[in-house]
Amino acid sequence: MSLYFALFITFLKIGTFTIGGGYAMIALVQREVVSKGWLTDEEFLDLFTITQSLPGIIAVNISIFIGYRLRKFKGALVCMLGTILPSFVIILSIALFFSQIQDNVWVERVFKGLRPAVVALIAVPVFTAIKSLHLSKWMLLIPMASALAIWLLNISPIYIIIVSAIGGVVYSYYKIWRIQ
Repeated sequence: MSLYFALFITFLKIGTFTIGGGYAMIALVQREVVSKGWLTDEEFLDLFTITQSLPGIIAVNISIFIGYRLRKFKGALVCMLGTILPSFVIILSIALFFSQIQDNVWVERVFKGLRPAVVALIAVPVFTAIKSLHLSKWMLLIPMASALAIWLLNISPIYIIIVSAIGGVVYSYYKIWRIQ
């Protein structure tokens, strides 16, 4: 079996059976590409970090980076198609029949039942990344305080990002100044 076919089938499977969007896919993508020997855990974490800073859908971005890393442009194209094809087909199917099922009580219950599972699927890569980065307890206070400020105080995430960037620059200069 060619690597292109293996990449396409792997990302098609991930795109088909992962509910919850991009961040929910990350743990499954990591497990698949690391177990197949395509990337190491460290390489995956580096790619994941880079793809978070790019605009667009995180799962598509990471699949493109993995494909490009393995087989340049053709690999990126194959991985991207494998990732987006299932969602495209599912959304197209839903759009065709949505008017007939939108008021169905069972459809509403299914979506309500999926919410806790989606939260868990998103939480797994977060905790995996925390363990891989070997963050101290003090370093974890910043994202926790940021999440609480957004959730409880309704502070815009844009302000959190700006304050965090300024804090990072100030801290870096402080460390440089302290060394000299």
